[in-house]
Amino acid sequence: MKALPDDLHDATLLRGLAAYGITPTDVTYAPVGFGDYHWKVTGDDDRHWFVTVSDLEHKEHCGAGAEAALKGLRQAMDTAVALRERDGLRFVVAPIAPTALITPVTPIATADVADVIDVTHDSPVVPLGARYALTVFPHIDGHTGEFGQKLDDADRDRVLALLAQLHSRTPPDSTPTTPLEPAGLTAVHTALRDLATPWSGGPFAEPARHLLADHATALRTRLADFDALAAHVRRRAAPLVVTHGEPHPGNLVQADDGYLLVDWDTVGLAVPERDLSLLADDPAALTHYTELTGRALDAEALELYRLRWSLLDVAEFVRWFRGPHGRTSDTQSAWDGFTGALTQLAG
Repeated sequence: MKALPDDLHDATLLRGLAAYGITPTDVTYAPVGFGDYHWKVTGDDDRHWFVTVSDLEHKEHCGAGAEAALKGLRQAMDTAVALRERDGLRFVVAPIAPTALITPVTPIATADVADVIDVTHDSPVVPLGARYALTVFPHIDGHTGEFGQKLDDADRDRVLALLAQLHSRTPPDSTPTTPLEPAGLTAVHTALRDLATPWSGGPFAEPARHLLADHATALRTRLADFDALAAHVRRRAAPLVVTHGEPHPGNLVQADDGYLLVDWDTVGLAVPERDLSLLADDPAALTHYTELTGRALDAEALELYRLRWSLLDVAEFVRWFRGPHGRTSDTQSAWDGFTGALTQLAG
């Protein structure tokens, strides 16, 4: 995210870092990615960290509502830690654990809820009050790609080899199951029924309603396609594996010893095609995975998850623009994403 929320204070971040034993000498906000807030931090021991704060009220893929999202985020981070430490998957960039146990501060009437730090849970995720949660990762020297970037055959095969390792592991007990239906899809159906009524909430509400109306026919068709593909995948009943969820180049770091995979908050049990759909449109380009695993891939499952990705974007942007929002660089980016997602679905 490019802009920080008004209710997330610098002092809150510093108190959260103290739970990890980090006394920062330099804290630099990193306006990268979309959805979470990130900082690059240097401690007084000259160690470097990449720090993420998640807005639990806007993390539907982890759970609906802040409490459920915190539980889901903890499950995801616990899974990443297990994959790295238990299974020895060194390409998994997992968070570190807090080093101190801090008793939650009882909020008083004038206290900001974001200033309440709770580190009573045995988890690498530290809640910063009721809405936000802090996770700390080791800083990685390397080059990160971009979402939508095409990998050449050799690099794609390297990533397929990592996914073959991941998919072969026994799922940690903490691994959540990823439902076929994207979070928020019900809200998309509701929005399509509400196109005749003006939307309120912010400057993009009415433009979003008109844009959705322009693409309503195509979107309804794609929603029906999704239902048919999902029914096929359910009938096929293929075994579920541990999937990352978003192994695109934007979450790949090219380090000295090969690719590393970051952003594990989307980890979940699903069919392998969930991951593989992001690496190639043509199943023939994924043959290296089949050679390594012996698993035959299902073309309709690949199509399902490519479609699911676009519908997930639409669901997120519909929620954003039908709720309270202002005109910021982030909402402008969201508008561009909404336009792109609908155009892609119509195409």
